[in-house]
Amino acid sequence: MLQALGIFQRATPDQLWKLTRPGNQHDRLTRDNLLDLEDHHLVRIESVQDDQRQVWVLTARGHREAKQLLEREGIRIAVLRKEEYDPDTGQLLGTSYSDHAAAVTSTAAELHRAGIGHRLGFQTEIPHRLGNSYVQRADLVVRAPAFGVPVMLLEIDRRTEDAHELVHKLRRYWEWGRLLPSDADEKSVRLARSRPDAIEHIDHEKRLWRRVYPPTGREGLPPVAFVFADTTAAKVANTVAVLEEAGRRYWAPRQYDTYHRGITARDYGQAVPVLVTTLEQLQEHGAGAGVWRRLGRTGEQTLTAALDNPDGDALYRRQAALADAEEERRRFAEREAWRPACSRCGAKFTDQRWEETLARGGAWKAGDLSVCGSCRADDVAREKAAAEALWEQSPAPEPDDRDQEPGKPRRGLFRRRE
Repeated sequence: MLQALGIFQRATPDQLWKLTRPGNQHDRLTRDNLLDLEDHHLVRIESVQDDQRQVWVLTARGHREAKQLLEREGIRIAVLRKEEYDPDTGQLLGTSYSDHAAAVTSTAAELHRAGIGHRLGFQTEIPHRLGNSYVQRADLVVRAPAFGVPVMLLEIDRRTEDAHELVHKLRRYWEWGRLLPSDADEKSVRLARSRPDAIEHIDHEKRLWRRVYPPTGREGLPPVAFVFADTTAAKVANTVAVLEEAGRRYWAPRQYDTYHRGITARDYGQAVPVLVTTLEQLQEHGAGAGVWRRLGRTGEQTLTAALDNPDGDALYRRQAALADAEEERRRFAEREAWRPACSRCGAKFTDQRWEETLARGGAWKAGDLSVCGSCRADDVAREKAAAEALWEQSPAPEPDDRDQEPGKPRRGLFRRRE
């Protein structure tokens, strides 16, 4: 319970119930735990909403204990906001509560309730520093590798921001994913500075984002999800239309740069996968249902299906392999069409015989270039037999006895066979 409060700092019992006891049918156990923590001066009620829901927050003592507990897990905990009292009435002011914070906590609760991420797999207000020192903070970061989502950045929007501001957020996440770490090797730094798009030729393993987050298991940069809350369907549709059109450069895949023809796969290597949904859909159907829409696609899918790229790298490898096989068949057919046939027996030339007739400077040894290897071997055998017969029929030369010593065999004398 203290872990959940330490991560989100302020929440209602039903939100904490979904985070800590998602399998329970009601939040009674969570309320009892909160009351027990209150007795130990670790939490307190900050405010009561119009619907009578109580907002609970950590006390200074609870904040210290949560910080000690969570820092060992590498989880950042926000600074505690001090209690504020009305100067006239002396009543506690619940000024630190905001509807946006509640929407962030509710989103995490619905994800956890669907089995997407564990309690320590959520972090809020995570900074992403750009090269110009601007810091883009993600409202929520979820890590759920068991669910097929190693990392996902979420922006919770209650339609208090202009749609184009969301496009700027998307651009900043895209730019952050293209940064190199400060200790990058000199070769990568020189390449990245050579031209604006040179970073695309540097592997993701060498970029800054891989120092912060694990590999996504898919092509491209860490995915970003926009969750809209407390708004109308018309406003959501208009905002998504602006995101889809004005942010196309950042989320849209590209065509593969290949010599292959007929490749329909798309290259997602430099894109930010962008998903959209609403908090109301998450609460009604569950985060594990088909409530996520991927920009560039029609219809809604489950989270993992929306993040997957069926028309991406896997399809490209299959299509490229088929294209290579087809190209090989085409070259083989063209070669066979040009393969010569023997003018004597009609048989096709073997590769060895074909190479003999085409070898530079070796055609004079190939004999009749219009005959195949077998016929050429017959020609060679006949030529050899004719040469031997001619040799047997030729007369032996007369020996010269003028320089011959007595008693020694004659030099240069060949005996003819009888």
